[in-house]
Amino acid sequence: MTITLRSVGIVRNQRHDLSDDDWGAVASVIVLDDGVPEESLVGLEDFSHVEVLYLFDRVTEESIEHAARHPRGNTAWPLVGIFAQRGKNRPNRLGASIARIVKREDRCLHVLGLDAVNGTPVLDLKPVMAEFLPREPVRQPQWSVELMREYWDR
Repeated sequence: MTITLRSVGIVRNQRHDLSDDDWGAVASVIVLDDGVPEESLVGLEDFSHVEVLYLFDRVTEESIEHAARHPRGNTAWPLVGIFAQRGKNRPNRLGASIARIVKREDRCLHVLGLDAVNGTPVLDLKPVMAEFLPREPVRQPQWSVELMREYWDR
């Protein structure tokens, strides 16, 4: 099945490198595309956080992963499938991240801690609601805790 999506906006920030860590202090502005009305953002500033769905547009077709691999190429961590990790080389190149809302200004949403580089196409925005978060404790393997140790802050 082929699915066609259009971006709703673009990420603007000072982050250009695709390195994996230190995203916590990255300030970004999500600027709506011309065809998206400004009023689509109305009320979003009443929430503390936004879930941003975006496209890893710099991932080439040749680098897409379908099989199991060691996260970040670290052989100390187990071989796991691409759907058991959050790497960018995913079959559909979709990214999802929760960022703190700083403010809404006209056609722009200012956020903090979005792990997307400058120029990244944004596919959707959703307010974070407690009722959509897990209703029980989250379980994850130790290797993923180690991987994420410096992801947000070094």
